[in-house]
Amino acid sequence: MQELKGKVVLVTGASRGIGASVALQVSEKGADVIINYRSKGPRAEEVAATVRANGQRAFLAQADITDEVEVVTMMAVAASAGKIDVLVLNASGGLEKDKPADYAMNLNLTAQARVVDLALPLMPEGSRIVFVTSHLAHFFGEKPVPALYEPVAASKKAGEQALRDRMPELTEKGISLVVVSGDMIEGTITPKLMERANRGSIEARRQQAGSLPTVEEFAQAIVTAASDTSLESGHVIFVGQID
Repeated sequence: MQELKGKVVLVTGASRGIGASVALQVSEKGADVIINYRSKGPRAEEVAATVRANGQRAFLAQADITDEVEVVTMMAVAASAGKIDVLVLNASGGLEKDKPADYAMNLNLTAQARVVDLALPLMPEGSRIVFVTSHLAHFFGEKPVPALYEPVAASKKAGEQALRDRMPELTEKGISLVVVSGDMIEGTITPKLMERANRGSIEARRQQAGSLPTVEEFAQAIVTAASDTSLESGHVIFVGQID
C-alpha cells in the first residue's frame, strides 16, 4: 500500500536535483516536507513554494549535515513540524575540491549516522528511513569502481552497512529501512565530475546499460521507498541496470 497523506517527510539535500524532485513528489501525495539544504537558499525557497502550492506545509531547514550544531538546529525545525514519518538520506558527496582526505567518510558515514541518531526521537512507530546510494557504492568490493569515485563508494557503502547493522534496534522501535540504489543518473553532479576526469565515461555507461535513469525516475523510486508499506526492512530498490 502506498500512502503519504498526513505524513511528514524530511529530505536532506532537497534544494535541487533528486532531493528537490523527491520533495515535490511526496507533497503531491499529501505529505508535508522538511526541506534541508546546505547553501542554496533561493532554490530551497522555490521548492518550498511549490510544496505549499500543492497544499502542503513546507519547512526550510538549513544545515550542513557534517556540522553537528547545524543538524541539531535542523531537528528543531523538524520538531516544529511535529514528527518525522520518513527520513530520506539523500545528501551525499565526496568529490568536492579542497576537502580533507576524510571528508567523504565524514559526510557519507559519520554525518548520516548522526542525522539518524538525532531524528529517532521524532520518528513514531511505523516510520521509515530511506538511504539513497549508487550501484558503484552498493556493490563496492564486488564490482570495479573508477579510481576517482572509490573514496565515495567506500564511504557510502560504509554508511549503508552502518544502518543495516542498526536494523535490530530500528525494528524494535518500529522503524524500517529501505535502500534505493541507482546507476549513473542523467544530469546529476557526480557523473558530471566523473566525466571531467574521464571524458566519455557517461556515454560509455549509457551504451553499456542501454539508457540511464533520469532525476525524476530516480526520485520516483525514492518516493516508492518512502511510501510502500509492503516493502520489508532492508529491501533494496534498484534503479537502472546493475550489470
